[in-house]
Amino acid sequence: MGEIESQDALRMSEILTAAQMRAIEQTAIESGDVTGLELMERAGQGVVEAVFERWPALEDGAKRAVVLCGPGNNGGDGFVVARLLRERDWEVEVFLYGDAEKLPPDARVNYERWCDLGTVTARAINPPPLVDDSLHIKGQCDLVVDALFGTGLSRPFQSVFSFFADPHLRSILAERGCKVVAVDIPTGLCSDSGAVLGSCIAADLTVSFHRKKLGHVLKDGPASCEAVTVKDIGLRESYGQVVPAEKPVREASVAFDYLNKEAPQHKFSHGHALILSGGPGKTGAARLSARAALRIGAGLVTLGVPPAAQQEVACQITALMLQRVADAEGFAEVLKDSRINALCLGPGLGQERARALVPVALQANRATVLDADALSAFADEPEQLFERLHKSVVLTPHAGEFARLFPDIAKRLAAPPTKGPAYSKVDATREAAARAGCTVLFKGADTVIAAPNGMCGVHAAVYERTAPWLATAGSGDVLAGLITGLLARGLAPQQASEMAAWLHVECARAFGPGLIAEDLPETLPQVMRGLIA
Repeated sequence: MGEIESQDALRMSEILTAAQMRAIEQTAIESGDVTGLELMERAGQGVVEAVFERWPALEDGAKRAVVLCGPGNNGGDGFVVARLLRERDWEVEVFLYGDAEKLPPDARVNYERWCDLGTVTARAINPPPLVDDSLHIKGQCDLVVDALFGTGLSRPFQSVFSFFADPHLRSILAERGCKVVAVDIPTGLCSDSGAVLGSCIAADLTVSFHRKKLGHVLKDGPASCEAVTVKDIGLRESYGQVVPAEKPVREASVAFDYLNKEAPQHKFSHGHALILSGGPGKTGAARLSARAALRIGAGLVTLGVPPAAQQEVACQITALMLQRVADAEGFAEVLKDSRINALCLGPGLGQERARALVPVALQANRATVLDADALSAFADEPEQLFERLHKSVVLTPHAGEFARLFPDIAKRLAAPPTKGPAYSKVDATREAAARAGCTVLFKGADTVIAAPNGMCGVHAAVYERTAPWLATAGSGDVLAGLITGLLARGLAPQQASEMAAWLHVECARAFGPGLIAEDLPETLPQVMRGLIA
């Protein structure tokens, strides 16, 4: 893939905050190239197109829709959807939350256009019962369009229409084949954090515009959206006055040049990784990491093991090398070899051994991955770790380890949101990276990777990239090894972490059900070959 194509692919995969999206739209309107009405019309058309693409059967014959419109421009999109469905001979009922006289100008225009075709029922007070005869939900309904608040929600959703979030009503609608489509983002879902504000009208399909929003992929977003499609509404890249710092991990095809080995070179051209092991019976995690580092292309990978575990490890390895590392003094001696350029400490290391060896590793100032026991060993006094960290370190905590290292940040992240935009995993990971002074990879289905300078990548294994098979013992050890191997190859910490996270999921998807951690490194060659197919 050429440089221009690569840049285009990265831009197409950016994820926006609500504020960034508003800035892009406003710039487009102020440029005179497009009006707000035109953007609203395109958005409504995009929703209708997406509905029929997702459920082609809905195009056959007259159907019935309930369209819920809110008091802002998201409601204006809903009026466009209603009009376009009516033009297809659908029976459409439109409900407005709010006062028509207070609608924004563009939304008011589309309100009036709809009023030329049908009526609007205003429901501002007195919540209707679970199944309300005035909404005719007891009868057949094929589609509910949620155009209530979109990305503009700033307070908990508890309006008259929140009964659509009730699981019992949703089960009734599902039994009758009624689909729910959300315009931009399901009402009640914070578009910047993926947290539910109050209650949420979960959608069978969410139609976003121009780019996905953070809330689609973080926290509760995937469970609330089920499926997300992005529709182009004619916004050019030149309209963007902000450069999104949040992005998914780049497509691996963009990065294949970093993974491919070009001749003539020798093994030391691709780095030497040293991965430390725990004692007898605790060496498996480090061996998984080492195998992954070797498969990702590190020229040499050595396992540093305590004397009592040497025989156990020697019986289990072939291409991997073995080095005795008894204690901190022995570790420092091994690190005199300047060709060792990447370290990994944590998988199966044991907390006592970690407390002794991590300071030595950090003093050596090599590219270093700290995982598992190397993080938990400093949970009581994380500042002892932070004061030693440097910019070439990658921390890879899961939620529990993150909470032990950054308890105040984790507390903010776990607190029930009271307003939007809510504190997000992106916010938390950025704050942690700034405090630690190094790259932080915060694991999860919605993995977030942040550098101390605020740059951030979101790697969400959701929707079409879901990989439930990764919930198996040792998969995190493999991820640590992939990052270590890429660091040995010379990649920067943020780039190595992003690429490793992408490939980690890609290997799981390629292997599929039945996956165990040992399968991940062995599937990597297949995945890498596919990148140039």
